[in-house]
Amino acid sequence: MILDDKLGIQADAFYNALMDSHAGLTDAQSHALNARLVLILANEIGDLAKLEDLLATARKVGPTDFSGS
Repeated sequence: MILDDKLGIQADAFYNALMDSHAGLTDAQSHALNARLVLILANEIGDLAKLEDLLATARKVGPTDFSGS
């Protein structure tokens, strides 16, 4: 499954580091940081089929409705 927990007990530490990386940024800077991070992580994964699967999962998982309704 795509959403298997691979960070384990380090998940909170990563979340905190991610939030810290956004500290003091404007919304535009924060969005740009997220875009750069996505591209860097995609390059690390390096598998287009997996990336497309992850994009589809990210689009449908979570409390936010991206359908525009």
